Amino acid sequence: MAYKHILVAIDLSEDSVVLVNKAATLARTMEAKLSLIHIDVNYAELYTGLIDINLSEAQHRMADDAQQQLRHLADKAGYPVSHTLVGSGDLADEICEAIDNLDIELIVCGHHQDFWSKILSSAKQLINRTPVDMLMVPLK
Repeated sequence: MAYKHILVAIDLSEDSVVLVNKAATLARTMEAKLSLIHIDVNYAELYTGLIDINLSEAQHRMADDAQQQLRHLADKAGYPVSHTLVGSGDLADEICEAIDNLDIELIVCGHHQDFWSKILSSAKQLINRTPVDMLMVPLK
């Protein structure tokens, strides 16, 4: 099966380069579009009222920083990147929205094979909700 649009879900860690390179290679062989997405925690939802800071302003700065990091990864991909998306909130909701909006056919994401990932795995959440094919890349 040839995919027309591939979306890479990344956490902006050092492992993101591995995922982007793998997806770029795949996109090149299929002549597919390639897009990147990073989903951040929505801190406004976690706010308890115990501190007095402007969460909206802080979240905008974090989104701008994430967008800049995505552009940097896109520049190093060695393949044209169609979209760089930054979202906040529920990972599966944001990924599914991107799938619908951009006609994504394949999601590429990483899965850390460590103790914490056995307990708190976002991969399970995506597997149960994503309506398209997924390529799960094991990360050390």
